[in-house]
Amino acid sequence: MAPGIRDLQLTALSGRRLLEEDGGGDLEDVRLLDAYDREESGLAGGQELAAAGEGEVRSVQLKVTGMTCSACSNSVEAALTALPGVSKATVSLLQNVARVIFDSSLVTDEDIKCAIEDAGFDAEVLPEPDNSQSKPQRTLTGQFRIGGMTCAACVNSVEGILRKLPGVKRAVVALATSLGEVEYDPSLISKEDIVLAIEDAGFDAEFLQSSEHDKTFLSVDGLNNDLDFHLLEGILMHLKGVNQFTVNRECAEVEVSFDTEILQLRSIVDFVDKESNGRLKAHVRSPYSQTTSNDEQEASKMFRLFISSLLLSVPIFFIRVVCPRIQLISTALSMQCGPFALTDWLKWFFASIIQFVIGKRFYKAAYRALRNGSTNMDVLVALGTSASYFYSVYALLEGAFTGFWPPTYFETSAMLITFVLMGKYLEAVAKGKTSDAIKKLVELAPATALLLVKDTEGEYIKEREIDAQLIQPGDVLKVIPGSKVPADGLVVWGTSYVDESMVTGESIPVLKDISSVVIGGTINLHGVLHVRAVKVGSNTVLSQIISLVETAQMSKAPIQKFADFVASIFVPTVVILSLLTFLGWFLCGSLGVYPAGWLSKNSNCFVFSLMFAISVVVIACPCALGLATPTAVMVATGVGANHGVLIKGGDALERAQKVQFVVFDKTGTLTQGRASVTTAKVFGGMQLGDFLTLVASAEASSEHPLAKAVVNYAHHFHFFSHLPEDKQPGKGEKLDAFSGWLLQAEDFTACPGKGVQCTISGKRVLVGNRRLMTDSRVTIPMEAEAFLIELEERTNTGVLVAYDGALIGILGVADPLKREAAVVVEGLKKMGIEPVMVTGDNWRTAGAVAREVGIEDVRAEVMPAGKAEVVRALQKEGYVVAMVGDGINDSPALAAADIGMAIGAGTDVAIEAADYVLMRNNLEDVITAIDLSRKTFSRIRLNYFFAMAYNVIAIPVAAGILFPFTGVRMPPWLAGACMALSSVSVVCSSLLLRRYRKPRLTTLLEITVD
Repeated sequence: MAPGIRDLQLTALSGRRLLEEDGGGDLEDVRLLDAYDREESGLAGGQELAAAGEGEVRSVQLKVTGMTCSACSNSVEAALTALPGVSKATVSLLQNVARVIFDSSLVTDEDIKCAIEDAGFDAEVLPEPDNSQSKPQRTLTGQFRIGGMTCAACVNSVEGILRKLPGVKRAVVALATSLGEVEYDPSLISKEDIVLAIEDAGFDAEFLQSSEHDKTFLSVDGLNNDLDFHLLEGILMHLKGVNQFTVNRECAEVEVSFDTEILQLRSIVDFVDKESNGRLKAHVRSPYSQTTSNDEQEASKMFRLFISSLLLSVPIFFIRVVCPRIQLISTALSMQCGPFALTDWLKWFFASIIQFVIGKRFYKAAYRALRNGSTNMDVLVALGTSASYFYSVYALLEGAFTGFWPPTYFETSAMLITFVLMGKYLEAVAKGKTSDAIKKLVELAPATALLLVKDTEGEYIKEREIDAQLIQPGDVLKVIPGSKVPADGLVVWGTSYVDESMVTGESIPVLKDISSVVIGGTINLHGVLHVRAVKVGSNTVLSQIISLVETAQMSKAPIQKFADFVASIFVPTVVILSLLTFLGWFLCGSLGVYPAGWLSKNSNCFVFSLMFAISVVVIACPCALGLATPTAVMVATGVGANHGVLIKGGDALERAQKVQFVVFDKTGTLTQGRASVTTAKVFGGMQLGDFLTLVASAEASSEHPLAKAVVNYAHHFHFFSHLPEDKQPGKGEKLDAFSGWLLQAEDFTACPGKGVQCTISGKRVLVGNRRLMTDSRVTIPMEAEAFLIELEERTNTGVLVAYDGALIGILGVADPLKREAAVVVEGLKKMGIEPVMVTGDNWRTAGAVAREVGIEDVRAEVMPAGKAEVVRALQKEGYVVAMVGDGINDSPALAAADIGMAIGAGTDVAIEAADYVLMRNNLEDVITAIDLSRKTFSRIRLNYFFAMAYNVIAIPVAAGILFPFTGVRMPPWLAGACMALSSVSVVCSSLLLRRYRKPRLTTLLEITVD
């Protein structure tokens, strides 16, 4: 039996790579970053040495004393990297620690220590931690929050730095979510080192979570003083199974590493509560809530900075524009206070606070970017505001010494910073809305659960409310009406209807009774249920969906490479254009090319040219380009999840818009996958009951939908009842419903594309199609052939049965078409996409089904590997091909296709091999997936057009190209406002995708090709 939607396991791996790299072998759970191209990984230093010889690579930490500045740490690094065999050396100035990765056959610990001492510093080799009881190290995936990124150049800078770290295999950073995922070897680098590297690059960093199952972060309530901290440390020290722990006193958190074979997470929480007599309460830290909190804090911080800058800018604006028109105030402000007028002192004071207190973040970010050899928007802001501010200071000093008072532009730098901060605040708010899909999915999971506690005799004696993150497999949970199911599991008591629409998209409540499967996050509507937890934590369907959507939002669409390239040259290009603008206007003014009347009172051509140059610097916006793609992809993946279409990355989203052929599997895809036997005919002397028992015994171990139909028909024939839906056979299991009437089948073998064979009572039994009989040299009598043709012309599939080398009967099996199949096929044709049907069924049945749904291109009697060949044949002709399937035998074709779409009710393997997962098992979602992709990339192109057009038009206008003809010029403060709003407008444009509505069945036929 094929698992249903409740059994699906989602991973973020592109199936194409999975099958190519693993050769189609065992498919295991994979990490998020496996979806990214291998050419991006770039093995560094220590990993290259590791490849040269296992066991030769070592890492050592040394305490280095005597370092006072970054020049000292650079000297130590230079001395270490000069040693033969040292692949990587990193020195932390703040921690006075050096970490060295080296080839132990070429250099020793003592050589490294001597090299540091020769450089003029004291060194001491730190003892290695005792790992005698630790498990073998493995590659981990850590998720980090990265703050301070403003454009694609920042992303490139962070990714480049992370990928150069020893032990880091891959690093992917997403601008829209401010998240980074790093795959690293914990034996070579720690998460603290990664955080330090990000911070050294000039960005804020915080570790969120990793793929380690034996390590957790706990928030602890009740830690008020040193005694409480000592109490917590003492409790954890005496808890058997805790290997290591680290207490963070500032955040009241503790990181615990424990042996999962001895301890469970709930045991740690309960032990802390018990041993502290309730004084300390430990809670599992949720990375999702923390991310949401960080987003809100970032927006709040930007708002405070903007308001502070605005309150200080308003007085400067009034002093410059309003006050000169009010005689009394103007006279008061013109009073001399030392070398300057009171008005100059006030403007200088307010502008200095804005420039160096409120605006210091721009200087810090610009310095760190330049230190790392990159440029970003902060460089432009710092450059433009500094030019305006320091020229104004120079003008004041020149007036004090010479008596000639050039105009000052303190209001320009102040208002520039104010408008940029306003844009940053609006951008932070808008970017927060792009992640609403993740927030809504997280909110589906209940915060707590009712645990039923047993006594020693197995009787339930009480209920206990626990954190839902502390649920363990095997726990029995009470779900009351109106509450959410806390974990994936099986109903062990009770009957009720459950609303699964938030996960599967099915609007009709589903009846649940004993042995029914329930999904975490769904809502119990009526009766009380007792549910035994089966899948908890990251293994639940809801967690897998969240993980998949997160990974999709982290991924980069190929079109993003354009923005990355532009970002790498954008700032230097703008600075050059600014210098050319300045030189052009200054030289023209010096040579008298334009009239002196263009200059304002007390001004000169230098100041005149400088204002144009500043406008060019501050109006240019790399952020709009960097946000054009990731924000649209982020919104689209969230919208897709809300409509039951899970997308495994930006690359899949981009390819789907180009699809020209859609290849459909027949069984379970175009058809309902609920086959039923319509007729059975026996040839020979065997009784019908004995014949059905024989066939059911052979098919009981098969997972094929036709096998399930045959077993169900035989059971109904003998017992006048159908098998319960949750008690279908599968994976060789024999349930109680089969005992007593099925025969013992031995040597069972499934023949893909043909049928099954086994041995019963010492004789060979074959159940399958014509090809299986022909390959096994079983003769099909004329009477049987005529009956078979009659079945196939009625769109029934004929199942032939041979026993001991002779054909003994035929079963007719019908699988009704999905009601939407014909309309979806017609809708695809209207979209300019050609549908193809491929099936292992015979030509007559395939042709009859194809005629019914309107498909003209049919490929029948195709083996599973042949389905992939059909896809490749179309690709060789230059077409972009999508494959829609649901079974294990579809996974090679799903992996081979440019876009693989797995029906949600299909098998785990098919879902892992696909790029899209259609959760609702509805073919309408095929059109939804393609339509959403087209609309998303139309929006991305619009974003790029706007971002490019903005810069192409705005920069010349800021440079004064219109001034000679119209007298219109753009002051720097207005240029800053335009720059701030440009990135906000791009994010808002992407947010319009939230209004996406999928095509309805009634409108599918109205779709036309653009």
